[in-house]
Amino acid sequence: MQAIGHPRYWLAYILSSSIFFAGGTYADSLRIDRLERCGDFFAQAEQEFCVSTNGKLIDNELRVLLGGKALSPGVMKRNGGILRIKIATTDHQSAPLWLEQGGEKSNPVWLSMKGSHVVAANKKQVAKNMDGLTTYIDLVSVIVEENFDGLQEARKLAEKYKASIVGAIPPLNTYQFRLPANNLMERDALVLRLGSEVSVDAVIIEESGAEKEIEGEMHNEDSVNKGEWASNRFLNAVDFYLRRVPAQGQPLKTQPIKIGLIERDVDFDSPDFADYLGDCRRNSTRTCLYARDAKKPESHGSTVAGILAASWNNGGNSGFLRGLDKAGPGFDVIVDRNSDAGITANVAASVNLVEDGVRVLNWSWGIHRVGAKNVDGKDVDSLVKSGLAMSGYEELLEEFFLWLRMKHPDVIVINSAGNGASFSGLDEYRLPSSFVTEQLLVVGGHERSDKKDAKVTDPDYVVKRGASNIDTRVDITAAACVHSSSLQAGAEGAKHCGTSYATPLVAGLVAAMLSINPHLEPEQLRILLRRSAMTIGEEADFEPTDADDLTSPILPSERNNELNHPDVGHSARLDMHKALDLTVQSLTRVR
Repeated sequence: MQAIGHPRYWLAYILSSSIFFAGGTYADSLRIDRLERCGDFFAQAEQEFCVSTNGKLIDNELRVLLGGKALSPGVMKRNGGILRIKIATTDHQSAPLWLEQGGEKSNPVWLSMKGSHVVAANKKQVAKNMDGLTTYIDLVSVIVEENFDGLQEARKLAEKYKASIVGAIPPLNTYQFRLPANNLMERDALVLRLGSEVSVDAVIIEESGAEKEIEGEMHNEDSVNKGEWASNRFLNAVDFYLRRVPAQGQPLKTQPIKIGLIERDVDFDSPDFADYLGDCRRNSTRTCLYARDAKKPESHGSTVAGILAASWNNGGNSGFLRGLDKAGPGFDVIVDRNSDAGITANVAASVNLVEDGVRVLNWSWGIHRVGAKNVDGKDVDSLVKSGLAMSGYEELLEEFFLWLRMKHPDVIVINSAGNGASFSGLDEYRLPSSFVTEQLLVVGGHERSDKKDAKVTDPDYVVKRGASNIDTRVDITAAACVHSSSLQAGAEGAKHCGTSYATPLVAGLVAAMLSINPHLEPEQLRILLRRSAMTIGEEADFEPTDADDLTSPILPSERNNELNHPDVGHSARLDMHKALDLTVQSLTRVR
């Protein structure tokens, strides 16, 4: 079994990857499709990174730039198609990295120096469990109790159980072990013994195989109804920001905001993203996008990122933050999933991004417990995990949000409610949306109704999307359907629908709100979103939720304490324009 930093691991990855077909676009273009920590994860003086690329690298022409500065050839080493780079911890900070050679520039990828990383299992290191789910045989993660020195205790445990430490999330006192296990019976026996140790808070098993799309439904209808984003007043919000921020006499001072998307990659061959190659930060107001390169434009990451960052009038999409460029502060959209090691990797990437200054995390993912029921009493069959895995994930996510509260109280996580037609707020059904914390905002999905004569502000302008999860833990809804990117300029890609795509509409809006008033706290952001919200659905009368209720009902306190306000009791629908307006008003109240 080879570690991810081993040359044979990376050579196997290259040979098995379909993106290196001869004569195709991907083989000809200079693209970074993989960047991960490798070598000694616990080295203090320097960190080593492995970079996998498309396109042939030419040694005497190749330049590697980190944060706009070329790295010395002495810190780089070629190993077949893999470029190994050693970065001195004291000389560099987290920054975008890209390649240049012969006048060609690669996509910029965010290189984090913060050190949290876990490794994924290969096909020989997974098996089917009793629930028929793919699970890791010899890789588990251990959360060490907070009153112990995490690394020191992890090393003691590794020695006791003849395991090796192959990954870590130090801020969460979490360490990844490779166990001496050849099958699930041996693994489970070791997990039981590890879990009984006084110093161990929880043991996390990973149920992940060849990763599917993180979360979302894909449909092949010809087009998305033009009223989808209009239902959230998307263009009105862009127009408001472009007019109000530079307004003569009362210009607003804006602040750059970093947004983290927990996604795998983005297709930079699409016209939506082609102008992000190389040094993106060409001027101070420009939105920048950092991501690994995808094989296809309709990837989940490309679609989610496109809602925020797709360039206008080049492809089939228009990114909200990109539309603010003429007046914006220079948003950074960072796409990263750390590795393909499932939920544990999602959390590791999130920790790195937060430590790198991200204020808004977009989590367009979530998991359901095996046996979870939808609103019709039928089994949920999307993104299900065993009870054993769910208990470990719940402990890990709890540690993450406790860490956020203690160390980074200004960070907000925007999470998709899920597409299981189930309940989003019950931990026996779904994670992470069931967590009750001010730093987690949950987004449901809606779609355009068949009432074509309805006004945008009418509750029946949209209807709840049938697959969207529901209940009072959902804070707000947004449009769930969007086109994916395309390789052809101006062409519309396939239709994608799901709460995955409603979530970045809210995340982008929150980033814009913070750029205007960076002092807003997570709970204040939620209040502004709810106070500005339009309505959807029938009045709930504050009774327990049923299949017709999508979000927590709007309260009189969210409508100036007007008990008879027509919005009271309805579910909340995103109003991007009014939320920005209230954000501007909040500046005068702060003063």
